[in-house]
Amino acid sequence: MIGIIIGIVLGLSLWFLIRCVLTGFYTVEQNERAVITSFGKAQRIKGKTTLDLPMVEHLSEDHRSRYIFPQVKVIGPGGPYIKMPWHRVHKVKVSINTTSVAYDPEEPELNQSGTVLDAVTKDQLNIGVTGQLRYKISEQNLYAYLFGVKNPVAHIMGYFVSILRERIANFEAPDSSEPDELAKLAGGRKIDGISINDLRKNLNELNQQMTYECLSSTARYGIELDASLITGIDPPSDIDSALAAINTAHNEVSADISLAQAEADQRIEQSKRAVEIQTMRVEAEVEPLQRISDELKQLKSSGGPAVLDSYLRNVRLQLFGRASRVIQSTKTQ
Repeated sequence: MIGIIIGIVLGLSLWFLIRCVLTGFYTVEQNERAVITSFGKAQRIKGKTTLDLPMVEHLSEDHRSRYIFPQVKVIGPGGPYIKMPWHRVHKVKVSINTTSVAYDPEEPELNQSGTVLDAVTKDQLNIGVTGQLRYKISEQNLYAYLFGVKNPVAHIMGYFVSILRERIANFEAPDSSEPDELAKLAGGRKIDGISINDLRKNLNELNQQMTYECLSSTARYGIELDASLITGIDPPSDIDSALAAINTAHNEVSADISLAQAEADQRIEQSKRAVEIQTMRVEAEVEPLQRISDELKQLKSSGGPAVLDSYLRNVRLQLFGRASRVIQSTKTQ
């Protein structure tokens, strides 16, 4: 009996030595953060929830009540730290991760092995979307990432893809401040473009919309979408040639319109220059006459009408001196 008791004590001592001493220490790397659970419950900050953080500003009023998570004590890089047998350490990497927008964590073989995402435009055109998504785990909302959902990366990818497909299906190019030349030819009526062309020309606008729409992901799932970069939008191969022909025709018409507009602008500019030159010539001819008029007014005001008669006589004498022949009319009686 005593031997059994001694064996139990030695066994417990050996278990305690292995469990608490040999495995009772842990470290946290520079790109990691840790959360400790005691009997399965995370160590929380009393009275603090995600409602106290700025991240909830991006949630609607209805969703704020659905995504309330407690703030937990986060263990930063360092160590070694001590943990008790009833403690469990949950480590997460907070470094930035990059993945394809078509990646599905639960079924990686989907979307052409995670390389091309299928979507539908507003004119019912099936397109393939390629690009990258950068994300990182939020240190301020580790509870949502660790305990909120079973697979937070799958949730965030599904959330991103659903928003992206909705934006593509309803995307409209921003209105230009200047009317399109083709619209001018159509009498000012708006000409609907091809949605895939609008998307290609406004990829930056689409990426900005996605970045704004995904600002609430931190409060929802504890994952912060750092940036989305849609790099390619391609039509199906069976209509690629037809779309290329349409774009070529559109470009040719636009080029012809630009050339005609440039030629018309050049002619208008030449006409303006001709008018300016003629105006300057007329002004040059009128200027001496105006000066003579001013001088005659001054002579009349200073010397009276007799001065003007003397001036006219002197002018006649100068003209007679230059003339080689003078014809003068005489009165017959």
